[in-house]
Amino acid sequence: MSMSDPIADYLTRVRNALHAEFQYVDIPASNIKRKMSRILIEQGFIKNYIVIDDGKQGLIRIWLKYDKDNQPVINKLIRVSKPGRRYYVDVTNLPRVKNNLGIAILTTPKGIITANEAKRQNVGGEVLCYVW
Repeated sequence: MSMSDPIADYLTRVRNALHAEFQYVDIPASNIKRKMSRILIEQGFIKNYIVIDDGKQGLIRIWLKYDKDNQPVINKLIRVSKPGRRYYVDVTNLPRVKNNLGIAILTTPKGIITANEAKRQNVGGEVLCYVW
């Protein structure tokens, strides 16, 4: 099946799994999704992830993180740049999400990184999503 926006699908699957209070969610794998999952684990939004080889595309299994009251650590996942309207920023206009309590994930010439890392590396790029 052809998918027009695999990143939006990734975010929607995670959002739906959090709403249903699942312990983990399986998502079709790609390099961008692996790198986004790595960023989410580094920033403390998910517990862990693994890549499962199924002989085809592969799957990413993401273990979701909840606080002591069983509330999800991720409150919002918002897709910013869409296939119909790309959103690019330069290093002077990098977004701040919830006064730096959240993160913005960007794709840059240096790879897929957060806005804070993009500022340190002095690069701009396409804003994929906001997470808080």
